[in-house]
Amino acid sequence: MKQVHRQEKEQFKKLFKGENIDRFEDRFKILETFLQTERHVTEAELEALMKDDGNAFSDAFVKETLDLMCHFGFAQTNRFDNGQVRYEHRHLGHHHDHMVCTKCRKIIEFNNDQLEDLQKRIAAANGFHMLQHRMEIYGVCADCMKEQAPAIPLAAARQGERLVIREFTGGAQSRMRLLSMGLRVGDEIEVVTNLNSGQVVVAVEYNRYALGRGLAEKILVRSADGTGEAGSR
Repeated sequence: MKQVHRQEKEQFKKLFKGENIDRFEDRFKILETFLQTERHVTEAELEALMKDDGNAFSDAFVKETLDLMCHFGFAQTNRFDNGQVRYEHRHLGHHHDHMVCTKCRKIIEFNNDQLEDLQKRIAAANGFHMLQHRMEIYGVCADCMKEQAPAIPLAAARQGERLVIREFTGGAQSRMRLLSMGLRVGDEIEVVTNLNSGQVVVAVEYNRYALGRGLAEKILVRSADGTGEAGSR
């Protein structure tokens, strides 16, 4: 990777000087700090790293330089589940996809040649010429899985999670209400909507259920993958 970064710096010098872009030395410092981090950084995070390196530039100058780096192919932007713009290295000839932890927001890069070939074959089988693609897998990382409690209230689950109802903690009236709706211990459910307030919408097979927040607090769930753990907020 060090060799790749050296090549990137040489390309940066050639392009930026060739295009007569102003304040080259300052922009080169931004590139160096950017290449030193392997994280997917926001503009604000990069500015903080710049300050740690003893280089403080205006927000507008950092943003302008990042835009130029994207224009010339040294960086690229991603918007993961929260929609925040994050910048990552763009090394020519190197492709990777992402796994995003919905709990700690960790972003894991991965590459699988078999998966890449399969996607090309699927595209070709459908008469489609693939120019580019992006895969993002959302879930809970191994570190967060270790920290989770065996069961959590449904109200704390995340949208898209597949869970198993483990227990009802409410009184007889709440239990009867859930049973009359068709929800039972052992049912596998998918969280369709959960926006921190208001109703929680879940699905069991092809049926949807809208639950009040109070009722959702009384339903304990675990992950449907067999680990006994579910993601929490």
